[in-house]
Amino acid sequence: MNALAQEAGNWIEIVALEDIPQLGSRVIKTDTVDIALFRTALDEVFAIKDACPHKQGPLSQGIVHGTSVTCPLHNWKIDLASGEALGPDEGCTNVYPVKVENGMVYLGSLEARAA
Repeated sequence: MNALAQEAGNWIEIVALEDIPQLGSRVIKTDTVDIALFRTALDEVFAIKDACPHKQGPLSQGIVHGTSVTCPLHNWKIDLASGEALGPDEGCTNVYPVKVENGMVYLGSLEARAA
């Protein structure tokens, strides 16, 4: 995994929280999937597959609002916690466990949790 820093137990230290812009994202490239880390205005962090369920648009380039992101290709809104498209659209993208401790962002198992 290119961008993964170090492993601690089942959690992998990824990046400092301050390196993810508020209302923005950062992409983590792995051998199998690109994962978008999103940071909300309230410093919540979410990790989802960087592909919209509609046409695989790069969600990391979308606009974050609250706890959702709008896909830059066709304006689908995706819930960051569940990966589910918000009505009237249907579909979901994979979500990954993530936590923040002492200003560092950790990614859990890369086994995706489908919504």
